[in-house]
Amino acid sequence: MFGQNRQQLRQMYYDVWQKKQADEDLSSLENMIAQVISEHPEYHAIFANETSLQQEYFVEDGQSNPFLHMGLHISLHEQISTDRPAGIRKVYQQLQAKFGEVHDTEHQMIECLTESLWLAQRHNQAPSESNYLIALQKLL
Repeated sequence: MFGQNRQQLRQMYYDVWQKKQADEDLSSLENMIAQVISEHPEYHAIFANETSLQQEYFVEDGQSNPFLHMGLHISLHEQISTDRPAGIRKVYQQLQAKFGEVHDTEHQMIECLTESLWLAQRHNQAPSESNYLIALQKLL
């Protein structure tokens, strides 16, 4: 959404949530962000004030980054809506039938997505769409 500018991205989440709480009109992208935030009540406190947007999150300290987590949900929504990689929409529908709950299905898929991204970074190459789809199909 904003390239590599972490602060702009976090500010966008914050602004969208404020608009949602004020019942203002949202663009389709803002609706998607608001939906993801709504599905994560455990993160709502970080939107109570803008100073929370500066917080650092360290895996070494057992913390997970809520902005990264929500961004992965949004990435998954985009993949499904565009069916890229080709076939992901069908796999998503099959996984949703298996797991039942949309949010649980997305979390299962996000595990595969994060592994795909981690492997790409580790090997300094683009993520493999085919390996990603294979990993998703293994969940079936």
